[in-house]
Amino acid sequence: MMNDELKIRLSLLLSLLLFSPFHPLMAQEDNDIEESTIELPEGMQTQEIDSLFADWQIRNYLSFDESCESTGENPEFDAQTYAQRLRRLPNVIDMPYNNVVQKYISLYSGRLRHSVAVLLGASNFYNPIFEEALESYQIPLELRYLPIIESALNPTAVSRAGAVGLWQFMIGTGKQYGLEVTSLIDERRDPVKSSYAAARYLRDLYGIFSDWTLVIAAYNCGPNNILKAIKRAGGVKDYWSIYPYLPAETRGYVPAFIAANYIMNYYCDHNICPLNTKLPMGTDTIHVSRNVRMERITELCSITQEELRTLNPQYRTTLIPGDTHLCTIRMPSPAINAFIEAGDSIYVQPSDAKTPIEILIPEPSKKRGRGQSGGRATVTVRKGDTLGAIAQRNHTTVASLRRLNGIKGNTVYAGQKIKVK
Repeated sequence: MMNDELKIRLSLLLSLLLFSPFHPLMAQEDNDIEESTIELPEGMQTQEIDSLFADWQIRNYLSFDESCESTGENPEFDAQTYAQRLRRLPNVIDMPYNNVVQKYISLYSGRLRHSVAVLLGASNFYNPIFEEALESYQIPLELRYLPIIESALNPTAVSRAGAVGLWQFMIGTGKQYGLEVTSLIDERRDPVKSSYAAARYLRDLYGIFSDWTLVIAAYNCGPNNILKAIKRAGGVKDYWSIYPYLPAETRGYVPAFIAANYIMNYYCDHNICPLNTKLPMGTDTIHVSRNVRMERITELCSITQEELRTLNPQYRTTLIPGDTHLCTIRMPSPAINAFIEAGDSIYVQPSDAKTPIEILIPEPSKKRGRGQSGGRATVTVRKGDTLGAIAQRNHTTVASLRRLNGIKGNTVYAGQKIKVK
């Protein structure tokens, strides 16, 4: 018979095990997780975040909130607080808290906090599209945060493996889900069409695994890799059980997704100020069944080519190939009206059919060689400024400002001169 004191101790120990905020893991798995080095999803790496700052919508419709009174400090909380916050999210998908999730939360709320501020603003452009597509297939709406770790909300993002767009489709999977990819069109870059394709793909993955956490992992590394990991784990269909048998990036992918859900909901608790969003002028679409060139549209419709390209990222050249099949063009309503008024004159005519077509390939950065001249532009830091705000105003990145000015952290002070180019 156990004495009363021993019973009490065992009862307390059992309570700690049952109600710990950490997801239950076998000892060897916990060691693997503890010792593993987190791998940042490719979409959230520096070069992808930097490319987001160059996006036309970001430059024209996001601005630093001068009224935000955040101290800029990133407070730390105990494990129970993080776990409770994740449990409070109105999600269908399980969002457990453990040491790997904490590493990603610390990353988003610390080193990547200025990127999170931009992503919070940019999400106002894309979340309505994501939510409508997901809802149409009865997919949990928390999956609207998947493109954050896939592409940093950059519709023209291209991964090292060749995946493209907000949802990072490979060519084969994109075509399987109805996305056209040719030399002239890449619908993986189309925010609307790719979102509906992603929703269908997620639905089909759930049909295979019946577990949303495994679906998220399969979206990253493919269903075959998940099936192999399940087999190696003895047939257990649980992400945390198959964790040690997954590819390195996928081991961080689900924790990164959980952390993204956390930071996009609890950013205020970490003193992150989202950028203000001024939604663009209302847009509409027009369908064309004849070839038309972007150069001609910009000439007759009072729209810049940069804006036209941004609103229609699926076109890989300046030729919109309506002759091959019906093509959609998205523009502000006044430009649509001007397009209609232009009549036949806006379309490609036989006389200019052989005019060279501009291929939409980003220009490589121009590096100055020795002996070449070029002035340095500087600005004066305002009261309450941050590196993120300065970068936003001057169409550059925080990483570039740090490099130009030898700044290692985030501290700047009013009156300081900062080089911006």
